Amino acid sequence: MKISAGKTVAIEYTLKLEDGEIADSNVGGEPLQFEFGSGQIIPGLESGIEGLGAGETASVEVAPTDGYGDVIQEHIVTIAREQIQGENLDIGMNIQSQSEEGHIFNGTISSIDDDEVTIDFNHPMAGKTLFFDVTVLSVQ
Repeated sequence: MKISAGKTVAIEYTLKLEDGEIADSNVGGEPLQFEFGSGQIIPGLESGIEGLGAGETASVEVAPTDGYGDVIQEHIVTIAREQIQGENLDIGMNIQSQSEEGHIFNGTISSIDDDEVTIDFNHPMAGKTLFFDVTVLSVQ
């Protein structure tokens, strides 16, 4: 059976970045299981494994536009340090913000000085080309 729309697929994968750093992997752990064609995984990975069967492998390169999107400059904001609760702020720290409508946004502190903090609310993988090594475990 081959991967196609509506099939339940289980994969094992290793995700690397352009510099070869492993960003994520489920090898030796729980398989990633999803319904193919339902938008549960990024589009570039989905299109890269379409038509494969159980036991087959693929190396899939995913451009930012088919992954987590490009970096959107408007999602990088600088605010007064006094607007953030807590004294121990660090670069790379995850932080949440809430809009007036109650929506919660997750961001990462990218710079800090005495007066201001810059927070990036883009997805951490935005703007990155992703390299997946995938093994299809099952197709149902």
